[in-house]
Amino acid sequence: MRGPKPVVLALAAGLAACEGRAAGPAIQPSLPASAAPAAIVSDQPVPAGPFGLGRKPTAAEVASWNISVNPEGRNLPPGRGTYAEGKRVYAEKCAVCHGQAAEGTPPLYPALVGREPADFSFDDDFKKQHTIGNYWPYATTLYDYINRAMPLTAPGSLTPPQLYSLVAYLLTANGVITENAVMDAKTLPAVRMPARDRFVVDDRTGGAFR
Repeated sequence: MRGPKPVVLALAAGLAACEGRAAGPAIQPSLPASAAPAAIVSDQPVPAGPFGLGRKPTAAEVASWNISVNPEGRNLPPGRGTYAEGKRVYAEKCAVCHGQAAEGTPPLYPALVGREPADFSFDDDFKKQHTIGNYWPYATTLYDYINRAMPLTAPGSLTPPQLYSLVAYLLTANGVITENAVMDAKTLPAVRMPARDRFVVDDRTGGAFR
């Protein structure tokens, strides 16, 4: 007698997990309550379909997950942050991985501070150490990335003032802004990064690039 095929077993395991019968603990996204969808459960009727699953998300649900910040600062929230407060938050939330002075702890956690080398060429840049100070083209990316991915043990848990302060601390440590600069939704997009001119808009045409 032949046993079930692996694909059948995998499907059964997946269905069991969906019904709460998974063998191990379920992995849940670690987002704060403020970043969670406005309504997970809805009394809206489930649309008819081949599987009878899912529904169209509400506008509030889409908005609650639309947290990306672009180079112009779209979606930056109210709040402000300073170098002094960012230094405190960094020591509490970030230093355990990235080092007391953001020097990094190889091989897992990269350095966050450094303006050298400044002579990258894109055919060999993978051999050189990339940092916020020598490689990142937009300051707003700092807020965006830290907000959605850091700290590693609790991504999405930092408040806007904490995030702005961390950005202020890291930009100051990289010599991009001064210690008395205040970061907020207006000042952060105005910061010009040292590597800004090393990146250009992709103007290639054709199906392979669009």
